[in-house]
Amino acid sequence: MKTSAFFALLATSLWSVSAAPSAADLEKRKAGLRLIKTAPKDAGRWVTEEEKITIYHSKDIGFVDITDIKDSDVLRILSTPDGEDTFSAQAVTYPTAVSRQSQVNALLPLVSTTQPQSWLTSLTNFYNRHYKSTYGTQAGDWLFNTVKSVASVNSAITVTKFTHSGWNQPSIIAKIPGNSTNLVIVSAHYDSTGGSSSAKSPGADDNGSGVVVILEALRVLANNKFKGKDTLEFHFYAAEEGGLLGSAAVFANYKSTGKTVLAVVNQDMAGYSPSGKISIYTDYVDSSLTAYTRVVATAYTGATTSDKCGYGCSDHASARSNGFPAAYVCDEPIKTSTPYIHTANDALSTIQWPTILRHAKFTVAFLVEASYL
Repeated sequence: MKTSAFFALLATSLWSVSAAPSAADLEKRKAGLRLIKTAPKDAGRWVTEEEKITIYHSKDIGFVDITDIKDSDVLRILSTPDGEDTFSAQAVTYPTAVSRQSQVNALLPLVSTTQPQSWLTSLTNFYNRHYKSTYGTQAGDWLFNTVKSVASVNSAITVTKFTHSGWNQPSIIAKIPGNSTNLVIVSAHYDSTGGSSSAKSPGADDNGSGVVVILEALRVLANNKFKGKDTLEFHFYAAEEGGLLGSAAVFANYKSTGKTVLAVVNQDMAGYSPSGKISIYTDYVDSSLTAYTRVVATAYTGATTSDKCGYGCSDHASARSNGFPAAYVCDEPIKTSTPYIHTANDALSTIQWPTILRHAKFTVAFLVEASYL
């Protein structure tokens, strides 16, 4: 889900993120309504699952579903405008230059679009991947089995389902253990949405492309038995299109269990780029990690572009709101990005495979470089 956040709607609820839910709010929850925020100062509004798509996705309005968020610090961050926050993510000093060129350059020729083409064909063959649909659950089963198959060449790699309450589509996490438990994470969501919860939604660029990019990076590192200083994780999130729900649950768990996360680089749309350059977004992210991400991308893929995508843009917002340093990498600035997202036309035929290859090479390079932070 990538949005320009050009729209602002008046809040339809006087609910405050700092207040306990009222009896009326609890009744709305029982009725199946969800509380979402479309901007930091938005007090919140109760909507149906269908309204998330027909009112918000259809107008490219980003939002975060905060119904189940109880952590006051997370709610505070989600209610603070970009650039005005005073919270500090886990302190990391990022390098100003790359240092693992020999390792990276040995791996980059192994990156290919052969498997990504096969994987993306399978993903887009699901009628849709809406997180509450039967198809979405089936897509999760397919992806879990595919990730396990890719990882099976290295017995050190674990693949787990992160199950969610409220829907059946799991998030999926693959882990390459390092010499420390410090985590470097690359992520992408795999659910999709169209004009309604039951509409056809192949979700090729949004976000099958991000999925196959990080899956290809896992394949290359698994086949070469790569092990760095830090532990690497590959996250495939459910329910991003529902308001960042899957990633919110994962990072709430990581915060509550005290995990040390050195970097999260999220990729949402990695398969359509008229500019031929990786785009690194600069709002609602960790600025230091973003600068380091640009260093790595420039060193291994060439010049980059930049943009801002607004509130609730994608899953990096969940990492950031839970206090973890996060960056967002995309395929193109908004004005020249694919016009097909959130429709039945976001099809396999629109994917530009050199873009997939570029993002996969970047992902391999980032993981190798960052595994020595």
